Amino acid sequence: MSLPQPVHSLLDSLRSGALFDLEQPRHADAPTFKAHQPGFVYRLHRRHEPDMGEARTSASGIIITAEHSGTHIDALCHVAEDMHLYGGRRVDPQIQTFTGFKELGVEAIPPMLARGVLIDIARHRGVDRLPAGVAVTADELRAAALAQGVSVTAGDVVLIRTGNGSRWHDPEEYLRGPGMSPEASEWLAGMKALAVGADNVAWDATEVVEAHRGTLPGHVILLVRAGIYILENLLLEQLSASGYNEFLFLCFPLKMVGVTGSPVRPVAIVPT
Repeated sequence: MSLPQPVHSLLDSLRSGALFDLEQPRHADAPTFKAHQPGFVYRLHRRHEPDMGEARTSASGIIITAEHSGTHIDALCHVAEDMHLYGGRRVDPQIQTFTGFKELGVEAIPPMLARGVLIDIARHRGVDRLPAGVAVTADELRAAALAQGVSVTAGDVVLIRTGNGSRWHDPEEYLRGPGMSPEASEWLAGMKALAVGADNVAWDATEVVEAHRGTLPGHVILLVRAGIYILENLLLEQLSASGYNEFLFLCFPLKMVGVTGSPVRPVAIVPT
């Protein structure tokens, strides 16, 4: 079966582009937010062994992982405010069950094919990595975007680089990393992004606590109030080194029904 010419043209344009893998490697010692430990456990169940009665042998294993470990996306059921989810849905036994959520689970996240924007705060500051505990402000996001020649429009996926992804090999240091201020989340919510993401463990600066929203206030602002998905633990170092701040963003969450988040392997494609 021959493909239509527009499809051939699209494939040719993608083949000629550079692809950047935005997922951090998954392993037992990888950094994991304390609320989601253990992050990743893998055990071989069947192994290649001699004397199995035939030439062919096989190996397979069992994966145990928290859905919010490693590079992942948050579903809208992940966070509630005053016992209400996005859209005013009240959390009750009809929507929240022992086997998962009946609404707003990760299966409701569409496959993402969108314009991606990188706002590189580390590059804007002229550093490899922002200091631990720093909360990036909305003013700094706007200034960095302007300096780097990119704008945020409705439906974009906006990725913020702090340089923290370079510390993935050092879990203690990685978990002490920087994050976003509530005002940064408010600004992105106002821009009506499709999703946002960063190279840290929790999007928010984990040391920021608000009296009325508590810990991780950006999760309330984005997931509950604005219906904007959050990607965490992104690998943005190679994309940053390329110098590109605008790209085609692809991300495909697993269709796990009723689940609050999904491991993902997002990619950025830029022309060459």
